[in-house]
Amino acid sequence: MKVLIVVCNVPGEALAQQMAAVLVGEGLAACVNILPACQSVYRWEGRIETASEVPLLIKTTASQYEGLQARIQALHPYDVPEIVAVAAECGLPAYLGWVQASVLGA
Repeated sequence: MKVLIVVCNVPGEALAQQMAAVLVGEGLAACVNILPACQSVYRWEGRIETASEVPLLIKTTASQYEGLQARIQALHPYDVPEIVAVAAECGLPAYLGWVQASVLGA
């Protein structure tokens, strides 16, 4: 089973903590790393915007990705949240096995 690392930025620490707890608690993710806040610069509706955001690194499986994506969208305040999944092509087998065992339905 394929392990994915999903990147998602949120607008604050409190939301980051809440989303991490929900995603792990509901078995959609094995682990969520909450990184220090960063400054994002992006184009939105034709304008250059800047925002302080908190990055999340979410570990899940390909089989749970659709449910994870839907839950992030439900919890996220942005119209178009950043949700980008990258396949973990290599990794410590024991860790990848733990991710698979920790995600419900995997």
